[in-house]
Amino acid sequence: MQRANKWTKGCVALALMAASLMAAQQTDDAAALTERGTVMVGGQQAQYLIRRLPVESFPDLPAATAAELHARGCMIPQTYEAHRPENVVHGSLERAGTEDWAALCAAKGTVTLLVFFASAPGTAMELAKAAETERLQAHDPSGVLGFNWGIDAATPEDVHDAQAGLEPRPARIGHDALADAVVEHRTIYHFYGHFHEKRVWTLLEMPQ
Repeated sequence: MQRANKWTKGCVALALMAASLMAAQQTDDAAALTERGTVMVGGQQAQYLIRRLPVESFPDLPAATAAELHARGCMIPQTYEAHRPENVVHGSLERAGTEDWAALCAAKGTVTLLVFFASAPGTAMELAKAAETERLQAHDPSGVLGFNWGIDAATPEDVHDAQAGLEPRPARIGHDALADAVVEHRTIYHFYGHFHEKRVWTLLEMPQ
């Protein structure tokens, strides 16, 4: 009987230890998914909140692309207006008909805009980079700052419409561009195409 009691107590202790470890892991995960802090804005302290999602929230990513994001320690930051997983997008970014991907990767306080062509899904191209706390803005009466960097694929028609104010208006591009936006402010468009007889990333001309 004593032996049985000892065994039972040992099982209970192990169960409590496992529960404690699981709770600690959940706390760590929650801290990674939502960050609260303060930054200096105009000489005053301002509160901010940044929400992030794990790579697993985007199951359609190619395996090699997901593996590279994991290797970089990426979490995917969400804009303050997000209502569904965002900032991982796909489109024909290399040329017409390709299935390419782009993502914002938050790791160690820095956010990097990465692009993965279908021709090399495990190889990332870095188009832009900024400290995560440099991409914050106020957006509601609370004054709490939120993350303001969003990306999306832009079709040739989307880009042509955005260029409507240019004279002369550029011809339609031949495949998708990558829209890179500050929420509720300006959007720029990264385009992979011919420039001085080379295929490189450039910024498309937009109205001021």
